[in-house]
Amino acid sequence: MKRWKALKGTLSALSVVILAATFSGVAAAQTARPAQFVAEVSLDGVIGPASAEYFDDASSRAVKDGADAIILRLDTPGGLSESMRRIISTIIGLKIPVLCYVAPGGARAASAGTYILYACQIAAMAPATHLGAATPVSLTGSTPMPRPALLDSARKSATAVPAVARTASSTPVGDAEANKVLNDAVAYIRSLAQLRGRNADWAEQAVRGASTLTATEAAQAHVIDFVASDAADVLKQASGRQVRVGEQAVTLSIESQPIHDYAPNWRTNFLAIITNPTIAYVLLLAGLYGLILEAFHPGALFPGIAGAICLLIGMYALQMLPVNYAGLALMTLGVGLLIAELVSPTIGVIGVGGVIAFVLGSVMLMNTNVPGFSVNLGIIAGIAFAGIGVLAMILWLVMRARRTGRPTSDPEMLGAGGMLLGPTNARGEGWAQINGERWQVFADSPLAAGSHVRVVRRDGLQLWVIPESLSL
Repeated sequence: MKRWKALKGTLSALSVVILAATFSGVAAAQTARPAQFVAEVSLDGVIGPASAEYFDDASSRAVKDGADAIILRLDTPGGLSESMRRIISTIIGLKIPVLCYVAPGGARAASAGTYILYACQIAAMAPATHLGAATPVSLTGSTPMPRPALLDSARKSATAVPAVARTASSTPVGDAEANKVLNDAVAYIRSLAQLRGRNADWAEQAVRGASTLTATEAAQAHVIDFVASDAADVLKQASGRQVRVGEQAVTLSIESQPIHDYAPNWRTNFLAIITNPTIAYVLLLAGLYGLILEAFHPGALFPGIAGAICLLIGMYALQMLPVNYAGLALMTLGVGLLIAELVSPTIGVIGVGGVIAFVLGSVMLMNTNVPGFSVNLGIIAGIAFAGIGVLAMILWLVMRARRTGRPTSDPEMLGAGGMLLGPTNARGEGWAQINGERWQVFADSPLAAGSHVRVVRRDGLQLWVIPESLSL
């Protein structure tokens, strides 16, 4: 009894110590200020759905972890307008400043990258980098470019004519839809320039005339804030500058702070893979052919399951990409015509039409003129030549079959062996597989299914058979 009381007392004391340590740890964690740092997020390559997803996730994690600012390391040839606008909306809505840094040497912030740079509170570039060429390109590949004379007049009157009048006077006479896209892009980049106090007139030239600038020229034209040799130099030159984060004015004090890299997670990497136009194209074809193989060989399971998975992933990727649905329809028609040629061989007209429709549809599928958002022509050519090869083989087999004698002639059918597909009925009638074909057969005696038989007489499409064990 005394030992039990002593044990209870010891356990009680330990409980008190553990609880006290736990509460003190929680209190210390709540009062301790997180270490100061700057988060680094890198956007390399084409701006697309995966890029927007990555930046949104990484910036949210950086804010949650207590970062004082974000360095957005940028190197892009451009990308999709919708993904670009999503990134810019995230930048403007963040509660910490974003420092755009075009790096390393040789990098660029072209097209969509120029808009993103203009949206950031601080814009910096490494030596030997450039930006600009921000003219929007439509999905059909047409570029709404203004006439050079109108651009010159717009530049000459930039200081004397209001922005609204300048936009109206320099709008080219042409397709109304193209003009709407162009003017919307101009208004968007000018609004970003006015928000951050940067050169709005050059921004308009980058959209209307695809103008470009080197890092040094951009700093002189007040397009960027400074040229920096590395990320640490960006923090050093940005410190002490006042920027606006939302409605508040913030003075940056981030010099010498550690930089933490926020790499993309598995979901972002997965999106980056499947939203590659070539990968999405291959997945789509693999899905179609997998389902076709399952239809021709019911019960194989693997082609059907793998095809369904590939088709669903490919369709998910395509709905995130700028797809030309006329091209998709031509591709589907081409595959359908090739299948029709396989099922009912002709002299090749249907198959040739299928290959032509397939190739045209593949080329048109993502004909956007946006770098990185087109299907690899080598893949298209390889699949097209494979289709031509299959078509040639089918035609060769058809012609060979026509040149050979009919295997169902009386002399060749007599004595041919086969196997009953089912038992014969009371009249001795049944069906058998003979010379690879299904024939109606008659026997003088009842025979079980699977019995091996031999042909003794033919009457039109009916054969008389005897068990193989009996001699003719």
